[in-house]
Amino acid sequence: MHKDKSKLKKKINARIRKRIRAKVFGTAERPRVFVFKSNRYIYVQAINDESGTALATACTLEKVFKEKNKNFKNKEASENLGKLLAFRLKEKKIEKIVFDRGTYPYHGRVKTLADALRKGGLVF
Repeated sequence: MHKDKSKLKKKINARIRKRIRAKVFGTAERPRVFVFKSNRYIYVQAINDESGTALATACTLEKVFKEKNKNFKNKEASENLGKLLAFRLKEKKIEKIVFDRGTYPYHGRVKTLADALRKGGLVF
């Protein structure tokens, strides 16, 4: 029995992450788009798992994003972040992606981000 709830949560998240990563793999033609939410910001990366490199990144911490938006954590911010990443991937001629939600459930800001990526023209 775990006395510390944070240790238990880390153990559960590690199990969820391992289960998802067993199914999701990114390549140069079809990178894995990974979402991370901190207490203040949202970070998104398009990753090529074959070489271990990030092909494109976007976060609500960027200067470009801060100039256009005043909120960094709500659904509107995640939608604008999805549009920004979709634009950057389109510049690199990437049309298809694999979406990796991490340990977060697929609703709320994560779902809004995924829908914005789809509206931006990416297929997954």
